[in-house]
Formats: sequence, structure tokens, C-alpha cells
Amino acid sequence: MDHITFLVAVVIVTALAFDFTNGFHDTANAMATSIATGALGPRTAVLISGVLNVVGAFLSTEVAKTISGGIVDDTLVTPGMIFAGLVGAILWNLMTWLVGLPSSSSHALFGGLIGAVWVGAGEHGVHFDKVVEKVIVPAVASPVVAGVAALAATYLAYKITERAKKKPVEKGFRYGQIASASLVSLAHGTNDAQKTMGVITLTLISAGALGHDAGPPVWVIASAGLAIGLGTYLGGWRIIRTMGKGLTEIQSPQGFAAETASTTVILTSAHLGFALSTTQVASGSILGAGLGRRLAEVRWSVAGKMVIAWLVTLPAAALVGAVAAYAVKHGGNFGTTVVALIGVAVAGGIFLASRRNPVHASNVNDAHEVTLRTEPPARVGTAA
Repeated sequence: MDHITFLVAVVIVTALAFDFTNGFHDTANAMATSIATGALGPRTAVLISGVLNVVGAFLSTEVAKTISGGIVDDTLVTPGMIFAGLVGAILWNLMTWLVGLPSSSSHALFGGLIGAVWVGAGEHGVHFDKVVEKVIVPAVASPVVAGVAALAATYLAYKITERAKKKPVEKGFRYGQIASASLVSLAHGTNDAQKTMGVITLTLISAGALGHDAGPPVWVIASAGLAIGLGTYLGGWRIIRTMGKGLTEIQSPQGFAAETASTTVILTSAHLGFALSTTQVASGSILGAGLGRRLAEVRWSVAGKMVIAWLVTLPAAALVGAVAAYAVKHGGNFGTTVVALIGVAVAGGIFLASRRNPVHASNVNDAHEVTLRTEPPARVGTAA
């Protein structure tokens, strides 16, 4: 416990805060389609997802090891660098949540860490070969693989049931969605909770509390699982609206196909230690499911915005992480305090902005776009 300094404790708390934002930012990956089709009520969906995220956190630690000793040189990393990287990741998560954009929490984390370590330790502090192998290649391949799998599964689902009565088919697939969405939640906990485990483990290694190449302790696994589970339960309703209603109008056979494809890709990658984006996988699956149903409408403008966000996320978070790392490196404790205060202020401003046009369990299926008001909503009894 002598290694747990005040800065290390701050970094651990910040990592869990990121994990929390990761949870509500990515709830849509598992439950958006089930909520959109009515297979699960909104509150029931996020409760199931939150619980299974916690369970999933205990299933594997391969992705955590990739982060704690893979993409950066753990012998050169300091807690201050990790703190700076987390600030970049959290702020990007909150900004994209505000506009209902399903960007990658994973790439926000990787970008923040890469930018912070590059500034704090130099170019040689980042293992760019591992970044390409474990992050970039899966980022390109995973949504394509998931999309093709979901397209094929959707086509087969409608082909096999084309002569059956519509209502029993819909009912059957809705029951199937409960199982498939639950598996996505389990897979999400297995994949995404590990990223925070990896960050905390990296912090403990850098502080000398753990040996190099060490895996995450049990308390790290448990705390990361609980943080992401709590975030998931609160529900990222703004992104759920975009994922459930924004890309295409989802029917239960499509939802089942998309969720099954997502689960397969995420669990396979977690087993192999690929720290991929579950957001990209789920989005690719939903898009593939939309293309797999004849006459289904796919909103390409929304898909285009998502792809742009995917491309921008890693460098944007890296830039914020780099600026924060510069302040921490040259400002010491004062610089760290300034970065923390600015981060809290920006996060508070984003939250206040979200209250101008709230999205919640009661209105999540009302529309397919999240809009931001420039003025507060009119009070009851006044002109709108």
C-alpha cells in the first residue's frame, strides 16, 4: 500500500470514472435494438445489461494485458501520463454522448493514452506496431465482419420464416432478442471493462505496486466491473436513440441477427486479446441487419456521421491527452490540478447542455435523432 500515492489514487478514481462513462456511452451496443423493437422495456433492458456487464468483467483478462503491457511501454509510463490520457478519453466520451453519436469509447481511451505517453515519454514510449495489430486492424475489420454476418443472418431469418405468420415470428424473435442482447451485454463486460482494468494495472505497475507483465488483481477486476455496470444501468439514452432508431428501422428478426453477430465478434476478439470497439461492432451489425431486410430504409447520412466520428475519435482524444500530459509534465502538481479542474468544468458544462433537451427511458423511441436546443425548453403554460 506504500506505493498508492495520492496521484495514483486520483488516477484510479479517474479510471473508474472513465469506466462509468464507458458504461452509459455503450449501453446502446447491447440494448438499443431490443428497446427499439419492444423486446425489452427500457428500464428492464439497462438493468439486465448492467448486471451482465459486471459478470462479463470476470470472464477474461487478455484485453487488460494488451493495454497494461502492449500498446505502450510500461517501463516509461507514469501515473501523471495515465491521468492525462484518461482526461482526454472522458471528455471525448461526454461530448459524443451529448450529440448522441455512437463513437468508440475504446478508441477514445487508446487515443488519450497514446497522446499522453507520446508527449510524456517520447515517441519510443508507444508501441506503434502493437497499436496497428491490436487496435487499427481490428477497428477496420470488425465492423465489416459483423456487418456481413448480420446481413447474412437477417436474410436467412426472413427467408426461412417467409411463409410463416408474421405475429408468431415477431414474438419468437423478440424472445430470442432477450437472449442475444444479454449475450452482447456479457461480451461487452468481458471486452470493455478489461480496458479500465488494464489502465489501473498499468498505473500500479508504473508506481511499483505490481511487477511488469502482471495481470489485474481481483479488486481491480471487481471495481472495474461494478463501475461499468453502474454506468450501463443509468442508460445512455441519447445514443440508444441513435442506434435503435437512427441507422434503420429495426424489426425483431434484424435485432436478433445483429445482436448474435455482435456477440460472436466481440467474444472472439476478447479471447484473442484484440481491444476492439464494441460500438463499431454493434453499429456494423445493425447496418448489416438493415441491408439484409428487403425494402428496409438505411439512413446513410447517420452512418456517414458515425464513420467520421470513428476516424476522428483516436486522434482527437490523443490531442486532448497530449495537451493534458504537457500541462502535467511541466506543471507538476499545479498542472495536474489545473487539468483536473478544467476537466470537471467541461464535464459539468456538457451535462448542463444535455438538460436542455433530455432523452430518457420514456422518450427514447420517440425520434431517430438527438438535437440540441440553443435555448432552455419552454415552461408549461408558456409559448413553445
